[in-house]
Amino acid sequence: MLKTVVFPMMAFLLGQTLMAQEISVESKASVSQVYKKTVEAERALSFNDLDIEFGYVLYQTEINTDAESEDLELENVRDYAVVYLDGKLQGTLTDQGKTLTIKANPGKHILRLYVENIGRITYGPEITDNSKGLFGSVSLGGNELQNWKMIPLDVRNYPLKNLVFEQSKSNGGPGFYQGCFDLNSSGNEYLNMTGWGMGEVWLNQKYLGSYWEEEKQQSILIPSEYIISGQNEFVIFELKNNQQKKISLSPTPVFK
Repeated sequence: MLKTVVFPMMAFLLGQTLMAQEISVESKASVSQVYKKTVEAERALSFNDLDIEFGYVLYQTEINTDAESEDLELENVRDYAVVYLDGKLQGTLTDQGKTLTIKANPGKHILRLYVENIGRITYGPEITDNSKGLFGSVSLGGNELQNWKMIPLDVRNYPLKNLVFEQSKSNGGPGFYQGCFDLNSSGNEYLNMTGWGMGEVWLNQKYLGSYWEEEKQQSILIPSEYIISGQNEFVIFELKNNQQKKISLSPTPVFK
């Protein structure tokens, strides 16, 4: 006879998940709270020139469009850029896909590219070609963009307790998202990040890890020692802003 074992968050039938606990995202903190010192230059500077090893940098400039649709072209982007125009998500760029069509009414707009260094080469013949970020020309409609502001983001080391959260808003670019859930569990759990874009996660102010929608695994392990009996608080830094309002827990890793 098969037995069903019921946990506080989900039920199983012979190891098969019947229901997973969904967790609502309740509030958001602006990414501007973790801005570091702004560097200004005529052309975009690489992470190396900015003396940054890892993490994120915001590249910002003002554009003046003449048409409703123009191509944004990057000479070099390492490794991943999320593009916003006036706070609205336009798309993503990588070193394998360095052109993106920008659609907007003719006139002046604020262009922002949030760039992440996914990793550095530590061996082999390409170790000398290890520049990260944006470098070389950046053009829109064939015209090179100039007068850049570059702002490093202190995502990993900024004290979470100092972030000011407000009721969650789905627009406005990247940010930190916060939510709480009750859980009484003695084992490991997995945070299912399916539907989210790219970012990092903390639970009860302890760092869990990073996620990216392009990876095969779509979940992050929550070690049992990180879980508090009762209310637990998570914080997600989301770069792409896929308009997600929920996450869920899983007893096993989640793959796409």
